[in-house]
Amino acid sequence: MSCIVSAQEQGTPGTGFGAPPAAAVVVAAGQGLRAGQPLPKQFARWRGKPVVRHSVEALASAGIAPIAVMIPPGAETIVGEALSGIPGLRFVDGGKTRQESVRLGLEALMDAGPGYVLIHDAARPVLPQTVIARLLNALTQFQGAIPVLPMVDSLAHAAHRPSGDVMGPAARRESLRRVQTPQAFHFADILAAHRSWPGDMNAGDDAQVAQARGMEIAMVEGDEALHKLTFASDFAAALPAVRVGTGYDVHRLSEGGELWLCGVRIEHTHGLAGHSDADVAIHALVDALLGAIGAGDIGQHFPPSDPQWKGAASHQFLSHAGTLVQEAGYVLGNADVTIICERPKIGPHRDAMRARLAEILQADVSAISVKATTTEKLGFTGRGEGIAAQAAVSLVRI
Repeated sequence: MSCIVSAQEQGTPGTGFGAPPAAAVVVAAGQGLRAGQPLPKQFARWRGKPVVRHSVEALASAGIAPIAVMIPPGAETIVGEALSGIPGLRFVDGGKTRQESVRLGLEALMDAGPGYVLIHDAARPVLPQTVIARLLNALTQFQGAIPVLPMVDSLAHAAHRPSGDVMGPAARRESLRRVQTPQAFHFADILAAHRSWPGDMNAGDDAQVAQARGMEIAMVEGDEALHKLTFASDFAAALPAVRVGTGYDVHRLSEGGELWLCGVRIEHTHGLAGHSDADVAIHALVDALLGAIGAGDIGQHFPPSDPQWKGAASHQFLSHAGTLVQEAGYVLGNADVTIICERPKIGPHRDAMRARLAEILQADVSAISVKATTTEKLGFTGRGEGIAAQAAVSLVRI
């Protein structure tokens, strides 16, 4: 039996306000072979992280704990790396079927005594907090709740013929819904339902197991973002083909110091002052790369308050940014760096700068541009008080 909960009833209560504590089972024990990835899809990288990490982080952020992550036998190392730093996790070997994996996960949570439990497929990485809240709120009135979306396409049954399928009777889309996960239940009820389910039968999902036990299942509004990653095209479509980023930095000139620009040391009367070697051009380029993948800025990754970066060579920062770009699923398309200063002259060093940047980023030198301009003696750069740099990059999806 099922019913639809209205938007007004759904609310956004979270797990607090006197609600029973909620735990979760994340099903990540399958092979995921249809996704065309070199390893099971739940551990493949998607939007810069392993697929499974996205939804587990969302559950942990909502205060859901403990979280039983169902894994393939022997996969503790790869799962531990994929989910490192997330609190409240329990890794449990999955079973031969999804239903067996869920039951084993529920059994592993018994000692925690949760009131509610969310059961989620790891292959649905985008898990909005609003959906979690709707499900938990529905459990204050119902034994179970599932997120659903309406059918918008016309539907028809398929009639099988030796020459191929042909259109059969029409189906009424008004009475049909697309069912998503996580699915939420009172913990004791869904555990009892799984324990009593015939071992030789396969249910489509946990809601069907619950319904067979006589539980009333509410339907709450799902989200298109909860799309399940199934095929190789799902991974390709997850990333835009091209991303761009910009960066800008300024450092003060001080007499007698070393001057580093684009990873090249230049003989000059003044050097740039900063916590590291103050290579203003590399710093701008690092910010451009980080910005293109949405990874913050150089100060977040290498804070000037951290003594380990005092006097550090900036090529370390650029190499790190290049690694993050690759992990996000991109390669450098091109980088364009502009150095703004009156002195020294950049022209004699341009080729060496391009070659050094290309070496650090493991890119072809043809993808790197370095140029210079002045401010016609206006402003701090015109007065020779400092050097500024700006950078723009394009990244191409791998």
